[in-house]
Amino acid sequence: MTLPHGPLRPAPGEPPQTGPLPDPAAVDPAVLAVLLARHGWVRRGGPSARYGRWTPPEGTDPGVSLLVPAGDGFDDAVDLLADAVTALSRSASPSARAILLALAVPGDELHWHRDPAGPHGAATPGTAPWDETERLRRAARAMLAAGAKAGRTRAAYFGARLDSWAGDFLDRVLVVADGPGLTAHSPAPEGRAAITTLVRALEALRDAVDYRRVSGGAEAFENAVQSGVSRELVDAVQDLVRGATASRFTVAWSAAAGTPGGFGDRRTAVEFSPGDLPALAEAAELLERLEPAVAVTLVGLVVRLKRADPAGPGSVRLRVLGGAEVEEVKVRLPDAAYRLAAEAHLAGTPVRISGRLERRGGFRRLTRPSGPEPCGLEDAERERLLKTLGEGREA
Repeated sequence: MTLPHGPLRPAPGEPPQTGPLPDPAAVDPAVLAVLLARHGWVRRGGPSARYGRWTPPEGTDPGVSLLVPAGDGFDDAVDLLADAVTALSRSASPSARAILLALAVPGDELHWHRDPAGPHGAATPGTAPWDETERLRRAARAMLAAGAKAGRTRAAYFGARLDSWAGDFLDRVLVVADGPGLTAHSPAPEGRAAITTLVRALEALRDAVDYRRVSGGAEAFENAVQSGVSRELVDAVQDLVRGATASRFTVAWSAAAGTPGGFGDRRTAVEFSPGDLPALAEAAELLERLEPAVAVTLVGLVVRLKRADPAGPGSVRLRVLGGAEVEEVKVRLPDAAYRLAAEAHLAGTPVRISGRLERRGGFRRLTRPSGPEPCGLEDAERERLLKTLGEGREA
């Protein structure tokens, strides 16, 4: 993701900070005021109709104050905002960098935090701080991908399906290590479907785990699929929880885009602990079993062939151009069908093949195949499909 403007400027004697510095002329004073209040800054005095003076949370950076105009219609508004941005870039307050990032990369702020196992929250012996950061990044990425997929369609287990869709969404999210936690800035409102689905899914998963621990029934996990819960989401939560005494996920909605419908002003936070791991493991197994094989008819290009016996069956890999939301599938073909696939490969001709896309292996394997048969495509359609193939390879 490309970041705007220049680096954060350090105060004299302070180590340099890196990150985007927002253009003061593009800063909305109302959004800045919301972000300051969200991070504990206090508004003190000043004519309310023209400006407000803000000071950081007590004890974090004594003597610092920001003069923020009440709107952008005043002659000195840009000058005041430039001074405020500069003061934030040089502030020692831990919240200053988060506020600048939220201004430079507007969107919903998602935060993940783990309390490491060990005395007084110390990391487990044998682990390093970067191990914790990497675990957070892995879990956060998996959660965001699960939210993006579920935001498009519901499934108990996605496997490789919609990987390209999720990848496109992840490319638009900025992830920043934030001390012991991790913060992601997701574009709003264009990225809202993924984030609102993720939040509702995590809340539904939290409720289902509680129900399982209290009642012993696992049916709540199946019901939670309609809220966006999937095997992938459960795996991500397990990864976040393992090796920690507790883990938390919180969301601060974009001050510019506002709170999405259905969420009101309530604080959005979900917590999980190691005590939830047995129920989460059971949920992961159940959700994968729930997802059935899918009958499909694919159009694809043969990209790889392999067989041990020149006159026997062989395995073929197809680059999927249409018919299923996966990038590649493997299929085992008898001799005659294998020869047809080989001829299509040499000619660069797409083939059409039907079968069952099996959940085992992440919906990457086609069983009970019928075909393949070369596709008699129109020139325009062939060009479109080949362009799709090229874009997939570049990604």
